[in-house]
Amino acid sequence: MLTEKLLDAARTHEGEITALRRAIHAEPELGLETPKTLAKVKAALADLPLEWHEGPSCTGAVAVLKGGKPGPAVLLRGDMDALPMDEHTGLDFASTVPGRMHACGHDAHTAMLAGAARVLAGQASELAGEVRFMFQPGEEGFHGARFMLDDGLLGGTPGYPLPDAAFALHVWPNAPHGRVEGRAGAMLASADMLEITVKGSGGHASMPQDTVDPVPVAAEIVLALQAMVTRRFAATEASVLTIGKIEAGSNNNIIPDSAYLLGTMRNLTPERRAAMKEAVHEVAENIARAHRCTAEVTITPGFPPTINDARAVSLGESVARSLGGVEPWATRPSPTMGAEDFSYVLEKVPGAMFFLGVSAEGVDWKGCCGLHSSRMIVDESVMPKGSAFLAGCALQFLEKGWE
Repeated sequence: MLTEKLLDAARTHEGEITALRRAIHAEPELGLETPKTLAKVKAALADLPLEWHEGPSCTGAVAVLKGGKPGPAVLLRGDMDALPMDEHTGLDFASTVPGRMHACGHDAHTAMLAGAARVLAGQASELAGEVRFMFQPGEEGFHGARFMLDDGLLGGTPGYPLPDAAFALHVWPNAPHGRVEGRAGAMLASADMLEITVKGSGGHASMPQDTVDPVPVAAEIVLALQAMVTRRFAATEASVLTIGKIEAGSNNNIIPDSAYLLGTMRNLTPERRAAMKEAVHEVAENIARAHRCTAEVTITPGFPPTINDARAVSLGESVARSLGGVEPWATRPSPTMGAEDFSYVLEKVPGAMFFLGVSAEGVDWKGCCGLHSSRMIVDESVMPKGSAFLAGCALQFLEKGWE
């Protein structure tokens, strides 16, 4: 059931999967409000026996497919939002909205999830349990998964408990065509935003002794933070702290009153995440104090680390190998320091996120334009395999649990 039949079933819907992906790609939406995208999904699945759940906080929706027999519940997720950037792919179905592009593959995620819904609906009477299809907005920094959890769309209310397992698939342009990748434990990092305002006392640039110049203090803090990461924390557990913006001053002969730093912090465990926040405060505030300045540190929590359950990864590997291909599966040797808000789901439900190689067959996939590139391309011929993989994860869990 998880080999030729499942993949063949997905391939019979390849035209519908591709059409939905292209329609979404041409009309991208941002953030928590993706009503046109959700409408396209609902129209594409209108003939299926799905029970739709929607909430007040965003345009996220969960479509429930109930099997013919009682059993557990499994969640499959696809995200719907795009990125605020112009597209330069030259595709016939390229974005028609200036400043918006599906450069992270969410259009493909949504289309593959819809394809999985169609495959599973074709054998609903044989399912022992139910499948919840999570169509989620606001993944690109807007915490859409958290809002959907808070609204009870995924479960956790009387008569509608949380699912027993959860799976998600993310396209990966820099991987061989059709290869599924995963790993147990940390798959992606947490992502927190760091802001530091160094306050001094400005004046004439020719008389720095009569000022408290915040600019060299800010520069010293930037360098000290890099030393902190490499000298305070073990290199065997990766952490990243990057200052992406420095802003100060208005002219060459003016020492400003303040300097502003903006950056990101990435960690693979909740413990390291908490320790780094404490260390940043200590370093920035004490360096500023040593130079008669003050440092106001603000850390805005982003997504937690994405932690894959080892049982879910083993299940996904089994499904990927059963679907076949030249390179059906690879265990990733290390996490990626990107972040994903599917992590909110995995904090509450055992499961895993996997990557799917979407480079064209035979190309140098290492040289393909990566995620968030204005020229990122998805080889659409791999999408039926993505649908079959998601459907296979749901089927295997409903049939065998965590065996």
